[in-house]
Amino acid sequence: MNFVEELRWRGMIQELMPGTEEQLQKELTSGYLGIDPTADSLHIGHLVGVMILKHFQRAGHRPIALIGGATGMIGDPSMKSAERNLLDEDTLRHNQNAIKAQLAKFLDFESGKSNAAQLVNNYDWMKDYSFLNFIRDIGKHITVNYMMAKDSVKKRLNGESSTGMSFTEFSYQLLQGYDYLHLYKTMGCRIQMGGSDQWGNITTGTELIRRVEGGEAYALVCPLITKADGGKFGKTESGNVWLDPRYTSPYKFYQFWLNVSDADAEKYIKIFTELSREEIEALVNEQKNAPHLRPLQKRLAKEVTTMVHSHEDYEAALEASNILFGNATADALKKLNEETFLQVFEGVPTFNFLKNDLTDGIKAVDLLTEKAPVFPSKGEMRKTVQAGGVTVNKEKLTDFDQIITLSDLIAGKYIIAQRGKKNYFLLIAN
Repeated sequence: MNFVEELRWRGMIQELMPGTEEQLQKELTSGYLGIDPTADSLHIGHLVGVMILKHFQRAGHRPIALIGGATGMIGDPSMKSAERNLLDEDTLRHNQNAIKAQLAKFLDFESGKSNAAQLVNNYDWMKDYSFLNFIRDIGKHITVNYMMAKDSVKKRLNGESSTGMSFTEFSYQLLQGYDYLHLYKTMGCRIQMGGSDQWGNITTGTELIRRVEGGEAYALVCPLITKADGGKFGKTESGNVWLDPRYTSPYKFYQFWLNVSDADAEKYIKIFTELSREEIEALVNEQKNAPHLRPLQKRLAKEVTTMVHSHEDYEAALEASNILFGNATADALKKLNEETFLQVFEGVPTFNFLKNDLTDGIKAVDLLTEKAPVFPSKGEMRKTVQAGGVTVNKEKLTDFDQIITLSDLIAGKYIIAQRGKKNYFLLIAN
């Protein structure tokens, strides 16, 4: 597999240094990509870089994931408007271990093959490097003029609301450049990859390698992923979409991909899956012929949810989605865990009633008009039941005074009533 060609048709290359493709065609090459350890989970913004490393390994090369423990203590100024919060060592180590566990789902760290992935942390080679030695050994090779010419620096210094840039942040590109030099010398690393906002930092590294070692090193960056409407990719109203199910459940994760626009689905399925060009082109044609069936979104959501979580989590998310939009059964409803159940029905009108009302049973008509006013009147409810338009826990109500008991509660406290096709109500027994 030609790595550059693979990334090119997937729309994952913005710039690459001359000679990069030739180097990768010539021999097994080690390449690295940096990951900021500011949390103990990656989010889907990181997935672009992770997929680059995954394709790199598929093409027979050796991926190195660099956890930015040292640089994470500073904060990268690239395209940012404010300085980052700095992290302590214990937090960084915890985050590193959590991130490695997530990366192991995408990369082969264990096989012993010549291109098995490596995980490194730049804190390990920076922690004992004195400031005096650093500026003597490294600082003398890169001029201030060179550093000032970088777009990331110019944008911060010239921004209308800029408060300037601290020396700590200004030194960031030199530290990242040194990472590349260190990996070049110790692991034979010849290429650094990242987002297009990293181009300035990465080329500082290639320049440092040229000046210190007289060596050739290469760079490749992908475009920053955006939404078709210009909005920021990976952000929802509740914040980042995380890979860790503690922060974003598999159901919500699945829903994020399922709900992207047609234009975004066509772009994302190339970036975030390993599907072949032929498979993707076939799906794009299906979408054009029957956009209402949304085959692109469905396949995208399936592939990414399965890759990040598991096939079982995908099946559960699919079943949960069918509860709202498909012909799910009462059994499917009862199989949901409480967290997913509440996420499925997040935002629907909610009524509270007394659990004691169900001890001896209560007529459905009394429950759904008096205790929880799903219907404004008993007469209206009777008409809707006769028309087959009322369900309780996904089972059609055939008799408006059918008895509802404690055994009808889901997870011991919930009842789902549905009026017509789209109107759901959550009844909570207290």
